[in-house]
Amino acid sequence: MHIKRNNIGNFWPIPRKGTKYLAVPKHNKSESISLVVVIRDILKLVKNKKELKRLLNGKKVLVNQKIVRDTNYPIAIFDIINLPELKKNYKANLSKDKKMIFEEVNGKESETRVYKIINKQILPNKKIQLNLSNGRNIITNEKAKTGDSLMINLKDNKIEKILPLEKSREAFVVNGKHAGYFGKIEDIVERGGKTLVKISSEIGKINVWTKNIIIIK
Repeated sequence: MHIKRNNIGNFWPIPRKGTKYLAVPKHNKSESISLVVVIRDILKLVKNKKELKRLLNGKKVLVNQKIVRDTNYPIAIFDIINLPELKKNYKANLSKDKKMIFEEVNGKESETRVYKIINKQILPNKKIQLNLSNGRNIITNEKAKTGDSLMINLKDNKIEKILPLEKSREAFVVNGKHAGYFGKIEDIVERGGKTLVKISSEIGKINVWTKNIIIIK
């Protein structure tokens, strides 16, 4: 499936002029970019879709340490693209002008990823299923709350660290007018039945709803 270039999301870091159509992600279309656009048009690691397919067929492209075969696989914020043959790893992030950017990271950094807990369910035998951002789920006995974040080891799918939503933690803003900024949480307040965090950022103090942030440290 394709979309006209002039209709792409504002977070796509590519020119509005060029080929008329671009491939859209297989799912999560409003918050991600298709793998082929990232590898070919943004990182410029291949010249065309055929070259990318060759890499995919050779199991030479991984996303979050899992082999990917679909050229339209969705790449969202904090996803990590692993290219072992090139000895390169890229982490998707969000710039202060709200564009998705790709930062090269080392091998150790590429083995973990932060996910936000968006919901939790109690399963039989008192097991807890944590529903995470990007549709991922994990079953655990660890104590964590909705709004907290988890540092997940992508190789063994285990929790390395729980990052609670609390004062003094570092939060990254993923949505809203302050998207792309991060800073330390100075206070957490309830307002109109919703939770607001006061963050000390490089542009001063900003107020952000908790639904628009993710704890990163």
